[in-house]
Amino acid sequence: MSFTGPSVSGGRTVKRAFEFGRTYVVRPKGKHQATVVWLHGLGDNGSSWSQLLETLPLPNIKWICPTAPTHPITIFGGFPSTALGESCYGVKLMTGTEILLIVMPWGPSEVLMSFESGFDVGELSEDAPEDLEGLDASAAHVANLLSTEPADIKLGVGGFSMGAATALYSATCYALGKYENGNPYPSNLSAVVGLSGWLPCAKTVGNKLERVEEAARRIASLPILLCHGRGDDVVPFKFGEKSSKALTSTGFQDVTFKAYNGLGHYTIPEEMDEVCSWLASKLGLEGCSS
Repeated sequence: MSFTGPSVSGGRTVKRAFEFGRTYVVRPKGKHQATVVWLHGLGDNGSSWSQLLETLPLPNIKWICPTAPTHPITIFGGFPSTALGESCYGVKLMTGTEILLIVMPWGPSEVLMSFESGFDVGELSEDAPEDLEGLDASAAHVANLLSTEPADIKLGVGGFSMGAATALYSATCYALGKYENGNPYPSNLSAVVGLSGWLPCAKTVGNKLERVEEAARRIASLPILLCHGRGDDVVPFKFGEKSSKALTSTGFQDVTFKAYNGLGHYTIPEEMDEVCSWLASKLGLEGCSS
């Protein structure tokens, strides 16, 4: 699946292609009541999350797990990663005094990430420019995956790390009724989950929502669950906490924030149990145990 969007290069407009990888689907074991698109984090893929989600006691959910674009990066020999490619956000990778700027699919601008090759871990930059074109492309890919679901099926989106950021951006698109580029947002979301992530465009979303008459109704009815580890050294805890506060301050009335002592940039059974209970409750699922 690919999406294209305009970008400026050397004073001229060019098309950026967004080539997404394989999508993995976990079929519901019981009555199909909801479909959730789940987005992975840096260097991961849809397969690993689909295997985890299949084990959850949520038999009424169909899970759709796409894989972000893969792009080889030539850094000390180069390696391919599903978190790197000509797709969305800038990442500064620092080694010694050298700083390399690359881009990755669903994730933020100006993130310093940790790799096995020894790059330093830093912090998300709150003042970094957002790649709205890339955000729109990722949110549109999610909406496209949901577009063929039956009308009586409740729709949701969730993710981990960069995937959580795209899930939360999708929530704001739903509330606004449109993408940043002005195209209408087509999906009627019923639940949004973000693990170890953050809210893109947090500083501007409030003003945008105030200008849309229907936004107040949408944000009042959309439940959002955010979970974050206090020991996260990749996406610091404060960004999850600030994202929760930003959503609440802009009018989202059903925001749940769960903090986990000692949890780093990964998930644990306790956290997934919370996700299961929350989804079962908010989506009104039958026959679910927590």
